[in-house]
Amino acid sequence: MGSSPLRDRSAFALVGVLAAIAGMAAGHLVAGLVLADASPVVAVSTTVIESTPEWLKSWAIRRFGNSDKAVLVGSVVTATLIAAAGAGLLSRRRPAAGTGIVALLGVAVVLAARNSPAVMANTDAVLGPSVLPGAVATVVAGAALWWLRGLALGASNGSEEFRPEHPSDHAATGHHPGAVARRRFLTGAAAIAGASATMGVAGQRLTRPDPVSELGSLDLAEPAPALPRSLDGVVPGMTPLRTPLRDFYRVDTALVVPRVDRGSWSLEVSGDVERPRRWTFDELTTQLPLIERDLTLNCVSNEVGGPYVSSGRWIGVRTRDLLERAGVRSGVDQILSRSADGMTISTPLAALTDDRDAMVAIALDGAALPRARGYPARLLTPGLYGFVGATKWLVGLKATTYEAEEAYWTRRGWSTDAPVKTQSRIDTPRSFAEVPAGTVRVGGVAWAQGRGIDRVEVRVDDGPWTDATLGLEVNIDYWRQWYCDVEITAAGRHDLTVRATDGGGQVQTAERARPFPDGASGHASVSIRVA
Repeated sequence: MGSSPLRDRSAFALVGVLAAIAGMAAGHLVAGLVLADASPVVAVSTTVIESTPEWLKSWAIRRFGNSDKAVLVGSVVTATLIAAAGAGLLSRRRPAAGTGIVALLGVAVVLAARNSPAVMANTDAVLGPSVLPGAVATVVAGAALWWLRGLALGASNGSEEFRPEHPSDHAATGHHPGAVARRRFLTGAAAIAGASATMGVAGQRLTRPDPVSELGSLDLAEPAPALPRSLDGVVPGMTPLRTPLRDFYRVDTALVVPRVDRGSWSLEVSGDVERPRRWTFDELTTQLPLIERDLTLNCVSNEVGGPYVSSGRWIGVRTRDLLERAGVRSGVDQILSRSADGMTISTPLAALTDDRDAMVAIALDGAALPRARGYPARLLTPGLYGFVGATKWLVGLKATTYEAEEAYWTRRGWSTDAPVKTQSRIDTPRSFAEVPAGTVRVGGVAWAQGRGIDRVEVRVDDGPWTDATLGLEVNIDYWRQWYCDVEITAAGRHDLTVRATDGGGQVQTAERARPFPDGASGHASVSIRVA
């Protein structure tokens, strides 16, 4: 019996898929040696992020949360493999067309790597290391395609070369040519798959950031006071007063955590200043006073009642001290901060020089910043959402104007100045939880950086608002825990809603707004079922 057309098509589709996997793995390995951001999948995924409309980005964050990057990378890989399968199918009768698709994919990778923000931030890498991973990926994928195609053709043709009429014919020849050809193809496919796995694992190890260096002892000019007694444990399921590091939220555009070495890191203060300067880490931490502050950090993508808010104890130097040393000239209204991965964020000059103690942070909860949180230094601006005041992997502060330069998010239509809105959240009971009739204890957190929280109220369905018991205040830039006991006797579904009042007497608005362009608003609520 000859091979079926379906089997032939599957074999040549597999040829294309394995060739693409080999190319991506080889490119990833080379990227680990020269420039992690130039890895084929990373470079293309970053380009997708850059070109994705804001509404789609917001939807992805809402839908997938911290898994949004994994979903994006998986989608890019899937689309690449589908295109590669088509290249493999074409290569059976039109090898030039199949090779052309592989070449086009390689060109796309090279262009994506050259134009990525991380590469553009390092001009030396534009024509050098950024091109190499894509070029190697293209050559390896093309070579794998031709070699596997030859084996697949042999397996396909060999199955037609010998058709025994009697079982004794097999004994006479000793083997079946088609079976031998198929074994060769399967062996070759397995070899390519094994080599790809080896290169991929090696590349992943090379691109994995090294552990952060210990900070050692720090001479704090202004240590933070001890945290007050919390409500942790008073209400099971309530958010802890201090967010554990493992639970600290992460929202950014970086697909690869930048590999920044603290010993060679420096912070450049430039632009319209009298005394531009580049600070090393040791200079920053020894020549300027170190302060310790308890601060809550917010992401503008956070929906009402969402998880993208965390609190911790930070150590750093005031941006006010840095900018005073530089001598910012008259007319400057923004500081354009720059990340090691090429991200730019604009912050109002006033927010970095007033008494809110904005800082260049170097530590979180007594230890060096984790790499995913901005190691070795990041910007923190109390009272502003992260997209205008919390640059990770900070390498530059440039004094300029909003008229002269636009940052990454500003170019995409987000607000230039985005103060954190008064918000509150119900942590317990969770939505759709079933609770017994009677007293139901509701708990959560509320925040209004720069203003503090003076009151939290809860209501059941459309009933009256009931005052909650507030936890002790840490400071006006830190969230506040609260709980409230409400009576629910009627069985069935009930809605619990919360609202907060800030230190200025402003009640949290009930008007619903999505995060774009300056943060979500509205009252958080959960639905529960009373047994």
